[in-house]
Amino acid sequence: MMTTPTKTQPNTAQPNTTIIDSTPPADTASIIKLTNISFAYPGSENKVLNCLNLDIKQGDRIGMMAPNGSGKTTLLHTIMGLCKPETGCIEVLGNPMETEKDFTRIRSRVGLLFQDSDDQLFCPTVLDDVAFGPLNLGYSRQQAIDVSRKILKNLGLEEFEQSVTHRLSGGQKRLVALAAVLAMSPAILLLDEPTAGLDAAVKKKLIHILNHLDITYFVISHEFDFLNAVTDKVYSMDKGKILTDDEIHVHRHEHIHKHGKHPHIHK
Repeated sequence: MMTTPTKTQPNTAQPNTTIIDSTPPADTASIIKLTNISFAYPGSENKVLNCLNLDIKQGDRIGMMAPNGSGKTTLLHTIMGLCKPETGCIEVLGNPMETEKDFTRIRSRVGLLFQDSDDQLFCPTVLDDVAFGPLNLGYSRQQAIDVSRKILKNLGLEEFEQSVTHRLSGGQKRLVALAAVLAMSPAILLLDEPTAGLDAAVKKKLIHILNHLDITYFVISHEFDFLNAVTDKVYSMDKGKILTDDEIHVHRHEHIHKHGKHPHIHK
């Protein structure tokens, strides 16, 4: 989900999301562009991201498959401004991201789904959790409820709107977290291991949902079949850099090792 905004009282103001230019760019423009990004965690000399470049354009559906510890989650957190790079430039929706204020302004337009749904679901009921984001965008209580109910219905979750969130199954929580992200009308989704812990039925439902969304997304997963079903191209990471689909070869086997100059994936 988005980085959690500061909770405020509901109001009757009209929705206000125009604090920056958040209109999705033209098909040939970049939604997210990272240029020469380097990042190391405090106390470590090892660069998790090392002169990394990434360009996500309107309509892209990109998968990411790489070993644990390669920097995938750090990459998403850097896009959201949760990790501050030592060098490089970040642009989101055509806006340079240089200060915390810059990132705060775009977080309602970049939907981050965390690995652990409990990290982003904290309200008493499902409807409250989904409505929380729209309320903080300035929607009235009724507007937020209407938007949330529409999203829940589209995801087949309408029967859970009054359910206590923490009593749901892991798969149900994952879908509710996705609903909460979508309720913010993001320009792009960043999904971090969305199938982790899901059974086959919920995974199939998630595939159906993603394939019917008219939205750009970047999804990290260790599951080749899932990525093959929901993305148009698959990237990897090696030594802190992005490897595009021209630089890797995906097989059915699930680890990455060097083969000549290019890492390739077996499953």
